[in-house]
Parts: sequence; C-alpha cells; structure tokens
Amino acid sequence: MPVKAFTAAKGRLSVVLDRFARADLARWLAGRVVAAAGELPTFIACDDDEVATWADEHGAEVLWSPGLGLNGAVDAGRATIAGKGFDHVVVAHSDLPLAEDLTRLVVADTITLVPDRRRDGTNVMVLPRDVELPAAYGGGSFVRHFAAAVATGRRVDVRPDPRLSLDIDTPADLAHPALRAHLPTWLRTSLDSRP
Repeated sequence: MPVKAFTAAKGRLSVVLDRFARADLARWLAGRVVAAAGELPTFIACDDDEVATWADEHGAEVLWSPGLGLNGAVDAGRATIAGKGFDHVVVAHSDLPLAEDLTRLVVADTITLVPDRRRDGTNVMVLPRDVELPAAYGGGSFVRHFAAAVATGRRVDVRPDPRLSLDIDTPADLAHPALRAHLPTWLRTSLDSRP
C-alpha cells in the first residue's frame, strides 16, 4: 500500500477540511485498508518518517521509497515483495473507507483490477508474482492498467466492487450516501449536517 505523508494527503479536501483534519482522515483511511488486509503480510511504501512509524505501529513492513513517486514506489515495492516468495501482490490505495477482506480478490494466475466508481482510477490491483505490469497511476489509470493486463495474455478479472470502488478524493466523495454512516464521528466538514 503506497501512503503519502499524512500532512500532505487529501489536498483536494482543503475546501472542507483543515490540514489537521485531512491528516487525521488520511491516517484513519489507511488504518481501514490495513485492517482489510487481515492476516496478509502488509507492506507500506512511503518516504515519510511519520508514515513509517505509523506503519510499524500497525504491524506493517516499511518499504522505504524516497523520490520515486507513486508509480515508482509501487513498482519497487512489488519487486521487493515478489523477491520474498509470495505468489501474488495486492496493491491497494490507502483511501478506501469501506475496504474489507482484500484476500477475496486473490485468484490463482489471475490479474484482478478494481476500478474506482468513475471507472477512471485503479483502486486495487492484484498481480501474480511473475506478471510484469508497470504501475500507471494518475488520471485514466484504469484504462491503462486494463490494456496492459490484457496484453500480458493472462486471465483478467475486473471487479467493480461497490465498497472498494469508493475512494475519498473530493468533497463530493465525503458526501457519498454509502459513506456517510461510516465516517468517524470526530470528522466535521463544512458539508456536515450531523449534530
């Protein structure tokens, strides 16, 4: 799981959350995704000391990746994890508030892609260890990842999962009806109508 510095995360939410609330939200979201990994060995790709400390506290192994950016950190992390002998690598974004049981996405010899709800980004990608599929995150990543996955000749499973497809990037995402009941009670935004 790649994790940006908590203090730099969720910048697009600055119109509804101050920097402290955004950092707290980023920590909370990442914790949800780590919990969804269950008993799977968990690795956090980061280049921030606070995130590394947080990862240690949550039982995750840190994959230190300074200056690599998101795609470079994911590719370097996948190579490191593959070298440890695992059959598959699950790459999940750290902002999936409804994430649960990521183990169910692992299917033998199958590339599994979970697009975001707009079918623009790739929220979760599961790759067999021997598949070469470079990370291509950024706008339109789902189309790029899907095309690259098909080009490998391996079986590709696209799962538009309503829980994993919901990520938090914008104020509109915070107001999504499926999410409102799950947000932490301490989170208050200018969109909030809760007492």
